[in-house]
Amino acid sequence: MKVGLVGFAGSGKSTVFQWLTGTAPDPAKVQQGQMAMAEVPDERLEKLGAHFKPKKGTKYAAIAFLDTPGLMIDERKDNPRRLGILREANGLLVVLDGFSGANLVNQLTKFREELVFADLDILANRAEKLTAQLKRNKPAKEKEQDQAEFDMVRKVQATLEAGESPRTLNLRPEEEKLIRSFQLLTLKPEMVFVNRGDAAGPLPDDLLRLAPNAIGAPVQLERELAELDEESRAAFAADLGISGSSRSRTLRDIFYGMGRIVFFTVGDDECRAWAIDAGTPAVEAAGAIHTDLSKG
Repeated sequence: MKVGLVGFAGSGKSTVFQWLTGTAPDPAKVQQGQMAMAEVPDERLEKLGAHFKPKKGTKYAAIAFLDTPGLMIDERKDNPRRLGILREANGLLVVLDGFSGANLVNQLTKFREELVFADLDILANRAEKLTAQLKRNKPAKEKEQDQAEFDMVRKVQATLEAGESPRTLNLRPEEEKLIRSFQLLTLKPEMVFVNRGDAAGPLPDDLLRLAPNAIGAPVQLERELAELDEESRAAFAADLGISGSSRSRTLRDIFYGMGRIVFFTVGDDECRAWAIDAGTPAVEAAGAIHTDLSKG
């Protein structure tokens, strides 16, 4: 699973990327994005590994994080290109600045507007091409396919222009297939991460109304605490009201929040977590291990 980290410049997005993956941001990859992996901690797999003591150890499910260039609030001209880097991601982790006093709801609202603008631009271009194609003399079957795609493009356009998410359309598989190649950002699973300055209190209600699955952590503070010796870290964490690192919990929240689950295989050779989409039938899930298994 590939998750794109996105947010406005100054949100601390790259700091979150380093906290989650342990990989320092590479200045040479600022404009095209940087990828790094993070394993998803799982106590169940730890216990299985301790019991079976496999020769090759345990293998956890993992998330590929893609750190992308921060969006600009005022100079928006380059935002569509920056967002374009995210189109191959399976989901979006929207990082909000929760440490400078900036309004979280405004940040999220403006970010979602940028997604809408970027997707509308793609849809408008495709609608224009389809309009021209429908005027040509073509075989009836091809024309029928073009018309079906055009109707779906206009349906999604109208939804976005009305200020609604296309996810509310609950597209059928055959409908989703018609627009799959556009890799629309507004159709991707989204989670919100508040990069907090401290660990005090719950997230504000007005943000949770917009993003019920929003999570957060004082990332920079936790990174600084991690650099201290164990005794000093425990003392400072107690004073600040922090009980351990939020990193493991955050990785699990992201993994399951993006609609993924795991199943385990165990043995003397290896204990392993296999990642699949929630709701995947058992026969298809077996195909994650080997394609022959999914064929029965």
